[in-house]
Amino acid sequence: MKANPIKMIGLAAAVFALCSFNHKHAAEKITDFYKVEDIPTPSHVYPEIGGFTFLPNGKLAVCFHRGEVMIYDPKAKTWKQFAQGLHEPLGIMAVNNNELLVMQRPELTRLIDKNKDGVADEYQTVTDAWGLSGNYHEFAFGPVKDKDGNLFMSLNTASNGAGIWSEPRGPVSKAGREGRMYSAVPYRGWVVEYTKDGKFVPYALGLRSPNGIGFDNDGNLWVTDNQGDWLGTSKLYNIQKDKFYGHAPSLVWRKGWDPNVTPYTMSVAKLDSMRTRENVLFPHNDISHSPTQMAIIPNAFGPYGGQMVVGEMDYSYLIRVMLEKVKGIYQGAVIKFLDSSGVTRGNERLQFTPDGKSLYLGKTELTWVGGRGIQRVTYNGGTPMDVLKMNLTNDGFKLTFTKPLALGRGTTPQDYTFTDYHYEYHQAYGSNKFDVKPIKVTSVQVSADHKEVTLHLEKMQPGYVYALQIADNVLGEDGSRIANRKVWYTLNNTLQ
Repeated sequence: MKANPIKMIGLAAAVFALCSFNHKHAAEKITDFYKVEDIPTPSHVYPEIGGFTFLPNGKLAVCFHRGEVMIYDPKAKTWKQFAQGLHEPLGIMAVNNNELLVMQRPELTRLIDKNKDGVADEYQTVTDAWGLSGNYHEFAFGPVKDKDGNLFMSLNTASNGAGIWSEPRGPVSKAGREGRMYSAVPYRGWVVEYTKDGKFVPYALGLRSPNGIGFDNDGNLWVTDNQGDWLGTSKLYNIQKDKFYGHAPSLVWRKGWDPNVTPYTMSVAKLDSMRTRENVLFPHNDISHSPTQMAIIPNAFGPYGGQMVVGEMDYSYLIRVMLEKVKGIYQGAVIKFLDSSGVTRGNERLQFTPDGKSLYLGKTELTWVGGRGIQRVTYNGGTPMDVLKMNLTNDGFKLTFTKPLALGRGTTPQDYTFTDYHYEYHQAYGSNKFDVKPIKVTSVQVSADHKEVTLHLEKMQPGYVYALQIADNVLGEDGSRIANRKVWYTLNNTLQ
């Protein structure tokens, strides 16, 4: 039978589309889209960064972990000392060009340059309404400001690797000293509020090492917490007033708590029933060891505008969080961001430039893994091939890519491998993964524009992490490889 020439031409075109990709795009790397550079720090200052904030004049104020506040001029690439002698400052906020708020271990401090010579003349205590035991692990983070002008801070618990002073500031709770990480004085393990009219408010509790605190574009307050006792893995919380988030010792400072009751004498089941669950998990070792500050990605920083990015102390990348609301509560997925870009580890503090095109990364080690110094990441333009979003469906997930998939790629269940598991809530340090099992993908649907893939799963179970691995042969239509092929979705609620 004679072949139809039109059909043969169409077949040849399809084969060509499948097999003949643009080799330039196929070899693209994240460094094609983002440039990473090291920013020299002052030679006389130990280069561990406690916080960043941009002044209205475009200069960058930086607090260093060992007590200095320096002003960096990005245009002139010069530094000038603004303040010194602070106690472990781990957060900073600009009020104006001549006034800064700095979060020291013992207090929130206002630094004022009265004569406008670029050096602070006055150090004022804004609030110090929390306890100070002298334990080395009682870090203090913030401040961040809500839309009404109220300030929020997060307070670390103490470590049983050291004790407390003989004369601590504030009352001491014997019950609160129980455990690996403890809350001997108020309000360790809490998020606290300092209102615009000068009132101190204990806001929420049950945190261990809440090194990241910030607001999203909708005014939601978020905190990252680090894996350890009572935390099977690191977590992200959407903080709500008066809620308890699971780390037991700070309960002793809740209003009305019986001082004779030690939280550790309560059953795990009882504590579990009292706690508000995390919104998103950061699977330990898989993507995170120690998550830090979060920031919202500007639209000028690539295709990820509006999503959250979180620092990570121990790995050479950041973490991107893809959030969605299900039954009125946030949950979502985490994925590596700027992996293999030249970003080094120790990323404790993040600050986008006012134009949104660059991101400053401040490093800290504190004798742990971490790192030192400052890096600046600048978006060069273009669109990397990546997973942009992961959304829950009735029986699976929908993946949205930044660019269309190649014709015929990513169309079969074998292209997507899922495993699910859960972490145990208990007093012990960290948790293994429990009930680890493969989850079958029963069918795949690709949208007409090849940018969305709907995956139908054999079964889904709330309370589990769904770890997705995308096959290596799933490529963009121009042959570009997917920048990050592993995604972890925290399934707290299903749609049904």
